[in-house]
Amino acid sequence: MDAVKRQRLEAAGWRVGNAEDFLGLSPEEVAFIEMKLSLSKRLRELRLSQKLSQESLANKINSSQSRVAKMETSDPSVSLDLIVRTLLAMGATREDVAGAIASSSLLL
Repeated sequence: MDAVKRQRLEAAGWRVGNAEDFLGLSPEEVAFIEMKLSLSKRLRELRLSQKLSQESLANKINSSQSRVAKMETSDPSVSLDLIVRTLLAMGATREDVAGAIASSSLLL
């Protein structure tokens, strides 16, 4: 949000914050969410770089297309474990996974 808009809102009595403030998230919860978002983004990038459809990836990991879509959008029903196992099944290395996790700290 640009500074002028923020100042106008605050002058009108509004309080401006972020999702962390609004939801009352702890630093650990924020870190977890950012990590999951980063891994999900990496999963999609890797799938696209391998020219795989969501359906073909789903077949590769014995899952469904809708589950792959949920992984790529960081759906709350998808565990980090499933995302990491899928990345590894696609040929990602531990270093790739670690790199994706490390890049999440840039978002904080």
